[in-house]
Amino acid sequence: MRVVVGMSGATGSIYGIRLLEELKKQGVETHLVVSSWAEETIITETDYALDDVLGLADVVYQRNDLGATVSSGSFKHDGMVVVPCSMKTVAAISSGYSDNLLSRAADVTIKEKRKLILVTRESPLSAIHLRNMLSLAEQGVVIMPPMPAFYARPQSIEELVNQTVGRILDQFGLDNNLVKRWEGD
Repeated sequence: MRVVVGMSGATGSIYGIRLLEELKKQGVETHLVVSSWAEETIITETDYALDDVLGLADVVYQRNDLGATVSSGSFKHDGMVVVPCSMKTVAAISSGYSDNLLSRAADVTIKEKRKLILVTRESPLSAIHLRNMLSLAEQGVVIMPPMPAFYARPQSIEELVNQTVGRILDQFGLDNNLVKRWEGD
């Protein structure tokens, strides 16, 4: 399996980092695009060194390299996830404004009718944000804000993050034990 991972500058970089760790454990080939603000967010929000995060991916692309393989529909992959995904990135993808590799790779993923998951981060949401996300959802894009599952009775931030990462893995059909499954009352 081959997955393209994009990280934008929204808060929640730990979601992208944990996803990369889990995909690596599962032997999934990852192709990573990190925005400049994502780099800043990783440094601000986590204790991870940027090089360590980049080292989790099999291939890392420069954010402005619009000639990279992931910018072409001929590059075969099983889907793309943008985690975290800022509203700026949502707007760029929704409007087809591919001015960087992250938005271009997402645009190509949509046009090739491959799975695209956006782990959107913003609150509250404006009507503009909602319209952009609706437009993408109507094209088959999975909009997946990281919502905590309190029925799982999380005891730590790590458990909250793992629940979301596990649900992302579910979208790719990857087995995992990160999600506490609902078993009814």
